[in-house]
Amino acid sequence: MRLKQALISFVLALTAAARVAAADAAVTFPPLLKPQAQEARAAHLAAELLTRYHYKAMPLDNALSARVFDQYLKDLDPEKLYFLQSDIDRLAPDRSVLDDAILTEDLSAPFDIFNLYEHRVAERLAYARSLLKKGFDLESDESLTVDRKGQPWPGTEAESLDLWRKRVKNDWLRLKLAGQDDRHIATILDKRYDSAARNLGKTTSLDAFQAFMNAYTTAIDPHTNYLEPRAAENFDISMRLSLVGIGAVLTQIDDYTTIRELVPGGPASLSGQLKVGDRIVGVAQGATGAMEDVVGWRLDDTVALIRGAKGSTVRLDILPADNGPDASNRTVVLVRNTITVQDSAAKAKIYAVTTGAGKRLVGVITLPSFYEDADALRKGDKDYRSATHDVGKLLAEMKARKVDGVLIDLRNDGGGSLREAVNLTGMFVGKVPVVQTRNARGDISVERNTETGVAWDGPLGVLINRGSASASEIFAAAIQDYGRGVIIGEGSFGKGTVQTVASLDQIAKNATPVYGELKFTIAQFFRVNGGTTQLRGVTPDIPFPQTSDDTQFGESSFDNALPWSSIKAADYAPVGDVATQLPRLSAWHAARIQHDPDFQNLLQDVAKAEERRKSNVISLNEGVRRKERAASEKRLADTLGAAGTGASSALVDDGLQFNERRLDKNLAAEKTRKTINDALLDEAVSIVSDSAALKDGKAQASASALPIRPEAVVALPKGTSEN
Repeated sequence: MRLKQALISFVLALTAAARVAAADAAVTFPPLLKPQAQEARAAHLAAELLTRYHYKAMPLDNALSARVFDQYLKDLDPEKLYFLQSDIDRLAPDRSVLDDAILTEDLSAPFDIFNLYEHRVAERLAYARSLLKKGFDLESDESLTVDRKGQPWPGTEAESLDLWRKRVKNDWLRLKLAGQDDRHIATILDKRYDSAARNLGKTTSLDAFQAFMNAYTTAIDPHTNYLEPRAAENFDISMRLSLVGIGAVLTQIDDYTTIRELVPGGPASLSGQLKVGDRIVGVAQGATGAMEDVVGWRLDDTVALIRGAKGSTVRLDILPADNGPDASNRTVVLVRNTITVQDSAAKAKIYAVTTGAGKRLVGVITLPSFYEDADALRKGDKDYRSATHDVGKLLAEMKARKVDGVLIDLRNDGGGSLREAVNLTGMFVGKVPVVQTRNARGDISVERNTETGVAWDGPLGVLINRGSASASEIFAAAIQDYGRGVIIGEGSFGKGTVQTVASLDQIAKNATPVYGELKFTIAQFFRVNGGTTQLRGVTPDIPFPQTSDDTQFGESSFDNALPWSSIKAADYAPVGDVATQLPRLSAWHAARIQHDPDFQNLLQDVAKAEERRKSNVISLNEGVRRKERAASEKRLADTLGAAGTGASSALVDDGLQFNERRLDKNLAAEKTRKTINDALLDEAVSIVSDSAALKDGKAQASASALPIRPEAVVALPKGTSEN
């Protein structure tokens, strides 16, 4: 009641910001939202599950209430752009009542917070629109703090208005640097801010409830989520965050539709032009359709624009994830398609490595996911499609070609079936324990391979990166613990937990779905050595430069991630002696990359990308920004020039602006971008070749990995089925 009365007064007596904005843009406040009875009941049912069955069961008390409160404000206003410090002070008493709100089924407190947030958003957007007719002085020496997550809340109304003036000025300057004139800039931004304001009017009580419930669940751990009820034929994409058509999992971060995951075998993944964290700022249909600005749109509205018929074309205006605060947009063209097992199945090539003693052959198996055809498995089909079956066939063909070593490429493999991880591990280490699982009661079970025998006992390498998660980490960790192969690349994602989905309606014995579902953590994985892949991931034996930002991607980037821990080791014994090879392999690797221009370029680009990421202040002076853009384009031009002379060049996406008028340079840059993977893969292949040399008793390293060229492409097993 206290806050509701404050809100009513707040709406009737508009703040200074609203009065300023009203001169040029009307302030339309969204209606106050009220919780529904079924939402309050759903919250109570979820709390009963989480306090009893979650792996990290926490009592719903004042301590957890405080965590939920902080998470709620962070989720609503992560950049601290809307609330004032006075708002936070006024809301402070609610820190200790959110647990009571759930247990007593009275959600007025969290809904009051949400309503205040929406009114602040409406004010700020109206103020932003009011600035557009005046334009901006782009010659003054001003700057903007880009990432405000670590900054304090604005202390005064004037401070908040100045922050928003600079943000709008930056939006204006970005469009001007992209070639737009002032008239078009004002039109684009006015439409953007107006669209965001109109979206506030579409918000329902279910949106407010979803926001609060996910603040509650993620205050416990980041992989626990509430899922609202939905009809099967109209799957609510904004909650499930899945996207059919281009193969990308999307989420909403601040005002941007952001790529959370690339689906293996999908158009987005196969294009090689998109990364986790990239932001979609515009969507256009076909080759010539107008680009629709989608900044500030609801996620489901953006998704509706991206989805389309199989075979049709969609163009995305992308703001890259890791190019620093002044990243330039680029256009990505994708053809919508259906994803099949064949698209995401294991693929293989055989590479010839030049050495002082001749050539060695290294087979490379790329595994996008640990897939299995669950329907065929349930029907008893012994030849059902799976990662283990497909890799087994590829290994047999490689043995027939007499390869000297095998590299399993698990980069960006987000996981999949635990059974497949266990069985595939067995193909290299035999019928042994692979992973341990501890449930919420503390019971520990050991997952042992009992189905597959050893299919390859020769030199082995496993290539991972930050995108290698879950089942990929189980496989890589087991190979490392058994000393069976050398782990190469970046540290992995760090997801070592198990989730299940429970229907709240089934628990309530409710025939009509009104309460929704709860996805929550029920167990944790542990390596056979007793450690866990949770949080820390798998640390490579031979590390490669880190091309992703671990503060934005990976388990350690999440709030409230479960900590690393350990249990008693399983009964296991190493089957290989990679540890004895590592000193020499590492020395040869270091010597080789010292003289490899591609790898050295990659190291330089990684350092530049890291420098850009750490830069949290951006100039609002047009001249300064144009100089920075020119320097960025020159670096890319130099890289393209080097590539044109025959030397491949590594590039971590250097911030060059791409648009339809520069398609030729766009395509050339994409070809150069792919050489990052080439340089890393080439060196990983050379390391496996070195391992083969040591096994043969030849103390001689592989020559520079370039040129390494495919000796042959091993055909995939025939047959495909839907995912």
